[in-house]
Amino acid sequence: MYSDAEAAALYDRLNPWGPSDDFYLTFVTAASAVLDVGCGTGTLLHRARESGHAGRLRGLDPDLAALDRARRRGDVEWVAGRAEDIDSPGEFELAVMASNAFQCLVTDAELRASLRAIRRALVDGGRFVFGTRNPSARAWEDWHPGNPTDVVDDAGRELRVTHAVEVVHADSVTFTETIATRDGVPLRVDRSTLRFLDVPGLRRLLGEADFEIEVCHGDWSRGPLTDDSRDIVIVARAVRP
Repeated sequence: MYSDAEAAALYDRLNPWGPSDDFYLTFVTAASAVLDVGCGTGTLLHRARESGHAGRLRGLDPDLAALDRARRRGDVEWVAGRAEDIDSPGEFELAVMASNAFQCLVTDAELRASLRAIRRALVDGGRFVFGTRNPSARAWEDWHPGNPTDVVDDAGRELRVTHAVEVVHADSVTFTETIATRDGVPLRVDRSTLRFLDVPGLRRLLGEADFEIEVCHGDWSRGPLTDDSRDIVIVARAVRP
């Protein structure tokens, strides 16, 4: 078997720093009080501190093993919880959801509660920055066992990570991720559901929570959004009701 702690460490190896992280970091370094919703192992906020951020940084995530790994750095607030649990009215200038964490909010009820809580945590005029996969790019079609990722974990074990889609229903995709040895012995299987919202759906839900979309990019270099864009990158501003 493969433990939660081992899976959290493997996540960092599978997801090294990249262009999306550079994008988020520009916003984080410009804000004095930042809330990272779905912070995972804390990579973004770690880098912010290393880059000289001297203000308030809080990371929130329900994954306790990921938070244990994040807590290797003690000069950041690490809080266990979900987006809808946030109760910090007007305490932050910026909220981010990196690594497509926004897609883990699957139902309308969960999205509405989470967006309202994030909005309450922001000052008027504060920004909420996040990315989500563009549904028109149909990223899930590449999630199959014939498209594996080979990786060596922290213990030096050679592993193979594969995905398999189980159900595509409306704008949600349920799939499994399998961590196995290179010769195919499964060590861990996790099941997840992600939601793929288009821009009109995002605009509607954000508007209900008193956000206005300031800009919508199609990549992490701030390029335009097209049908072929793999990502939808949103910068929203908190407005008064």
